Amino acid sequence: MNTIVAETSGIYKDKGSKFLSFAEPIESEEQAKARIVFYRKKYHDARHVCYAYKLDDNLWRAKDDGEPHGTAGMPILRTINAKGLNYVLVVVVRYFGGTLLGTGGLMVAYREASKDALEKAEIKEI
Repeated sequence: MNTIVAETSGIYKDKGSKFLSFAEPIESEEQAKARIVFYRKKYHDARHVCYAYKLDDNLWRAKDDGEPHGTAGMPILRTINAKGLNYVLVVVVRYFGGTLLGTGGLMVAYREASKDALEKAEIKEI
């Protein structure tokens, strides 16, 4: 099983919208929930605070936070899975830029933002 060593961040921009991404190792679902609350408070002025976390194959969550169903949380989770990671939380904060991206554009944006943060992470075996 693999996870990341420390918190990393990334960014993706499209049509004025800015997607800030944060990846960090977690040890429990309670810790993931607490960190999500932290990001919601820190970025209280953002339009959406979407996330996915995965502890193992049986315990994972993904949240679109007001984005169209399946356009944010699941693309983030798929990025986590593509990297073969567990015990990781990825949060993507969206600042709306005034132009709608459509479902395809949103899926790309959330995938690319989460990918940017995870590609910077050092991976370790647990």
